[in-house]
Amino acid sequence: MSGWTLGIIGGSGLYEIDGLEGTEEIAVETPWGAPSDKLVRGHIGDVSLVFLPRHGKGHRLTPSTVPYRANIDALKRLGCTDVLSISACGSLQEAYAPGDFVMPDQFIDRTVSRDNSFFGPGMVAHVSMADPICERLSAMAGDAAEAAGVKVHRGGTYLVIDGPQFSSRAESFLYRQWGCDIIGMTNMPEAKLAREAELPYATMAMVTDYDCWREETDAVSVTNVLEVMQKNANAAKQAIAGIVKTLQGVERTGSPQGIETCLDYAMITAPDARDPAMLAKLDAVAGRLLV
Repeated sequence: MSGWTLGIIGGSGLYEIDGLEGTEEIAVETPWGAPSDKLVRGHIGDVSLVFLPRHGKGHRLTPSTVPYRANIDALKRLGCTDVLSISACGSLQEAYAPGDFVMPDQFIDRTVSRDNSFFGPGMVAHVSMADPICERLSAMAGDAAEAAGVKVHRGGTYLVIDGPQFSSRAESFLYRQWGCDIIGMTNMPEAKLAREAELPYATMAMVTDYDCWREETDAVSVTNVLEVMQKNANAAKQAIAGIVKTLQGVERTGSPQGIETCLDYAMITAPDARDPAMLAKLDAVAGRLLV
């Protein structure tokens, strides 16, 4: 194998990967509970892949009931080296049209009701989120999406809300004033947790609609979203195939941003003050530093 084990978190409309060989379904137990669903592990050529449907098969989980900590822990536990998030989003800018893909490089986290860290009392850590996206993985995913015939926007700010309701017009206008480009409900705390787990993470955000700021179009509805979502999901599958093709035969090296060692500079609790129970829960996420 090439050293790549790509974890893929499938968002709305993406519940499987085409072309996986040697597949097995794995029910992973984590200290943070069960992940959204069984994970599917397999390979395409010499690239290993692990797939997890974020909302569970059949879209059973709301954005705020997705077990984000369990999901990231499970991907780390199964040996993933990198994580690509696929997610649907709304557009806050005229140029980002339904059907376009966005490779954001920044997030604004407006969620308030979710567990957003693996660390806590007894083991405190502060990772940097200045640059939350793995530039290398994002570039490869963007190239693959363009090769699949999709219009791709490189960079942009993804505003994350709790949901499950869509935003009000007043909120939508406010987010545009903040300079946000797209809006969604799922990439936080997912990106924060991936960084704590030292996993290079990138988002392929698929625009399904204009958010309700655009008064000349109908306000966003599930009916409208589903139609675009199906087209986007097919393009996302082609893009995933393209990423895997790029990775074939390319030996994986560490992230140029040093993401795989970010905890070296993050953990602050003195060794003699660390809670053994908390350390046990961090066996997958931070095990390399806690042995």
